[in-house]
Amino acid sequence: MKKQLLGYGSSFLLLLLPCLAFSPASVSNRSVWQRPFAEGTQESFDSGSKTDYGTGTVALSTGNWILSDAVLGNSEADHKEGTQAVRLQQSGKLTMDFFLPVGAATVTVQHAVYGTDGSSSWELWAQSEACNCDKWTKVGPTVLTSSATLQAASFTVNIPGRVKFEIRKTSGGKARLNLDDFAVTDYGTAQPSVDNDNLALGNPSGAIADVSSPNNYLLAKPQYVVGYNRDQGKPNWVSWHIDNSDRGGTDRQDDFRPDETLPADWYHVTDKSYGGSGFDRGHNCPSADRTSSKENNSATFYMTNMMPQAPNNNQKTWADLENYTRTFLPGNEVYVICGSYGVGGTGSNGGVTTTIDNGRVTVPKRCWKVIVILPVGDNDASRINASTRVIAIDTPNENSLLTTWGSYRTTVDAIEVATGYDLLSNLPVDVQNAIESKIDKGPVS
Repeated sequence: MKKQLLGYGSSFLLLLLPCLAFSPASVSNRSVWQRPFAEGTQESFDSGSKTDYGTGTVALSTGNWILSDAVLGNSEADHKEGTQAVRLQQSGKLTMDFFLPVGAATVTVQHAVYGTDGSSSWELWAQSEACNCDKWTKVGPTVLTSSATLQAASFTVNIPGRVKFEIRKTSGGKARLNLDDFAVTDYGTAQPSVDNDNLALGNPSGAIADVSSPNNYLLAKPQYVVGYNRDQGKPNWVSWHIDNSDRGGTDRQDDFRPDETLPADWYHVTDKSYGGSGFDRGHNCPSADRTSSKENNSATFYMTNMMPQAPNNNQKTWADLENYTRTFLPGNEVYVICGSYGVGGTGSNGGVTTTIDNGRVTVPKRCWKVIVILPVGDNDASRINASTRVIAIDTPNENSLLTTWGSYRTTVDAIEVATGYDLLSNLPVDVQNAIESKIDKGPVS
């Protein structure tokens, strides 16, 4: 996957196995499978009729579906392919009232706001008959719909056996949501190989490149991908891949500068914004991870790649971990996700500082990083397993920080709880469960 992300004509990859982390069921199974999905077919929602928002079952071309707080809309304001689309309001749900007989490899859904309504968020949930229960599990992060043009949200779910799906509108409120062309491919369908992609392990916050999502804004660069927070003037997270081809003899460019790819009417943090603050312009994706060319190294000096970092954190603890990460090359490749959270750090000026640059840049309380090490090869995500080494650290953003990064090792699960993100979401759930719950005990140099 070459930086294909959810929404706006693209997709992100999410993997799921059944019978894990289920949540309470919201509907019961009342009918059986009626008509199989052939490979590449879809439910268009063009047959059947439902004009009131009460809960009801509708016979469609693929079987019975339950619509709750939802109608089949055919007005000019309904964004649709064909004659109708599902329209959800408030906390509406769209539920299969049958099981797909041969499992599912992928699910793709077209989505748009209704008319000129505001943005809506929604989630895909799955239920496997193999669990012998009426429980559901969420598939990946929450989707934000903000476009008035239908966009594709594509999920690789990889669930064997009989399975059904439900879509839940989670944002509530008056804004309505259109859904159309719900497509499923059979379990076992081959998926494309994903190699050396900066977002191969998942989009932690479901960030999108849309101005209506200013604090979860996607910036995809060849060198790294950013989930940017406009109001905090720094990344929520940055994700990148490193192998030996990223390393060369290029000198550090030191050309700190505003990022011209941000929307023009947003505030652009500058190379002067940190001046006199007592905090370093702390790289998320390090300069030394991109020394193969001047262009690649220079890209790491955009201010959208920086966070206000206590000097001892940045220059000692953080730098030691960055150097250690590169020792895995060339025999291995590495995926890194890095970010910060909370408010208030202690820099070289002393005392807790919450913002700099006249309040336009938030000083984080904590800085975190997750590092996944795997041998050089193809189809990267498929080569990560329960024994893959994963290093997760979470450090206070304080100038009195201990030098040894190993003192701050934690679990990926703990970072997810602290941030609300879904890290490594493109890995199968059983692999996530194994590697995200362990604290690394490996060497630190």
